[in-house]
Amino acid sequence: MTLQDQILLPEGGYFKANLHCHTTISDGELTPEGIKEAYKAQGYSIVAFTDHHQYRWHRELDDEGFLALAAFETELCDFETGPGCWPHQKTYHLNLFDTDPTQNQAQKAKSPRPHRRYGDMASLNEYIDQMNSLGFLVCYNHPYWSLQTHEDYAGLRGLFAMEIYNYGCEHDGLYGFHPQAYDEMLRSGQRLFALSTDDNHDRVPFSDPLNDSFGGFTMVAADALEYHSVIQALRGGRFYWSMGPQLRGVSIENGILKVKTSPVEKI
Repeated sequence: MTLQDQILLPEGGYFKANLHCHTTISDGELTPEGIKEAYKAQGYSIVAFTDHHQYRWHRELDDEGFLALAAFETELCDFETGPGCWPHQKTYHLNLFDTDPTQNQAQKAKSPRPHRRYGDMASLNEYIDQMNSLGFLVCYNHPYWSLQTHEDYAGLRGLFAMEIYNYGCEHDGLYGFHPQAYDEMLRSGQRLFALSTDDNHDRVPFSDPLNDSFGGFTMVAADALEYHSVIQALRGGRFYWSMGPQLRGVSIENGILKVKTSPVEKI
């Protein structure tokens, strides 16, 4: 078997990541420091801090075993003409992951919000393109929770990924798993990756069954726990998502796809 035949690395080459997280900077209950402590204790090495409309790079949290990704979450609905966004209206939610937080710092600090009309897909895609040009990877979040259907997301362009699983939304109404939406986006011609996230706010203790931390994660096959390496792995699709089980390896051997996993109910 050649290196090219190996689709994913063996288990030991990954860093565990939560790529959707809220803190006291927006509507979460834990400080960024509290998030780091809790997630490191559960074996996580990476957290993207995606507070609502609050771009932050918590580089003060970085150490040899933890990396904070600069990011924020934004939304789009007809908030100027209607009763408000979700749950009153369909709402686009986007996570923006900064690929190089040393660049364009002043523009990024403004945490730009897409002041577009909801039905104007061309304008929304223009915003995504602007964010890509500014240095962000753009992820489309929890379509079912956002009251959206195929007509709302089939025309999106320029996305890096979408959330195929959102643990917080699963708690909120059993609509956190989006395989049909992902399939429909692929069939519409989009070529994007899939992420599994927590979207945690931690409004109840970790011991409570309804706590929204540690339920969905992404395993990133980066060369090192270093910002550029992690971004390169994400950009290149060198990761997989899970609700719990872990992959031991994925390869093609003599034309046969072989998958090794920890104990799993279904793949």
